[in-house]
Amino acid sequence: MEVQVEGKVIPISHPDKIIWNEAGFTKADYIRYLLEVSDFLLPYTKDRMLMYWLYPHGIHRSKVEKRSRPEKAPEWLVSIFYKEKERIVLHDKATLLWLANWGALEFHVPFDQYTKRDFPTDLVFDLDHSPEGFGDVLEISLVLKKVLDGLGLHCHVKTSGKTGLHLIVPIEPLFSFEMTRRINHFIAQYIHEKYPDKVTLERVKERRGNKLYFDYLQLWKGRTIAVPYGLRAIEKAMVSTPVTWEEVSSGFHPSDFTPSVVLQRIREKGDLFATTQKIKEENTSRVYEILSFTKKP
Repeated sequence: MEVQVEGKVIPISHPDKIIWNEAGFTKADYIRYLLEVSDFLLPYTKDRMLMYWLYPHGIHRSKVEKRSRPEKAPEWLVSIFYKEKERIVLHDKATLLWLANWGALEFHVPFDQYTKRDFPTDLVFDLDHSPEGFGDVLEISLVLKKVLDGLGLHCHVKTSGKTGLHLIVPIEPLFSFEMTRRINHFIAQYIHEKYPDKVTLERVKERRGNKLYFDYLQLWKGRTIAVPYGLRAIEKAMVSTPVTWEEVSSGFHPSDFTPSVVLQRIREKGDLFATTQKIKEENTSRVYEILSFTKKP
C-alpha cells in the first residue's frame, strides 16, 4: 500500500494489521483517519517539538517514547536542533503519515513553541477521573469553567482521549512557566478548598484515594499534552476530542469519541478548538490582572 500526499509517496507496510483489536481498527484505517483529520490536527503541532509514542509490538506491549529524528527518516522530514539533538517538527501530512507507518500511535506536543521557548501558549488544566467514574470529571470541569468565567478567561475543553478532560485557556506567549503556574496553583487551590471531599492535588496516584486529581503541575517545561484529534493507544481506539460545554453539561463518556464519530463531528461542526486573536488578547489582559493578586506557590 502506498499513499501519495504533498508530492511524496509514503509506503504503508502491513496495512491489514489490526492495531486496536476491540475496535477492529487496522493500520490502513489509522492512516486513512490521519489523512482525513490532518487539516485539523496539524495546526496544533505547528512550531512545536514533537514527542510521540512508538508501539513496535502493539498497544498491549511496551511503548517507546521518542523525541529525536529517526535515523531512517527521509531527507524531507523537517527537524530542528535542540540540545545537540535533531527534534522532529510535525508541520505536514507526509511527516504525519510517515511516522504513523513507522509505528507512532500517539502524538504529544509541549506547551510552548520552539520559536519562543519557555513561554506557553495556553493555560492548561488537566482533570483526571477518580475511581468513582467520569461523572466527577464532568461535574468539576463545569465548576472550573464557572471559576474561569468569573475571572474573565475564555476556555475550550477536550477529552484527553483516555479518562480525563483538558481545559485550555489560549493566551499570547508572554508569560513564563513560573508565572502560569502561579495562576494554575491559585485556581487549583480554590477548587480543592471548595470540594475537599472530591478533589485532590496529590500527584502520587496511590495517595489520592477515591478523589479526582486536579493536575495543575502538568503545564511546565518539557512536559507535553495529547494533541487534539490524536488517537490514544488504548483498546477502544479513543480520540482526544474537542467538545462543547453543552455536551459536558448533558454528559458523555470519552469512549463515545471513536475515529468515525470524530470525523463526522468535524464535517458537521468544524474545529471546536479554533480560537480567535481577540480571545487570546482578552485572556492575556486578564492574566496580567490575575498575576497582580496571586502569590508564588
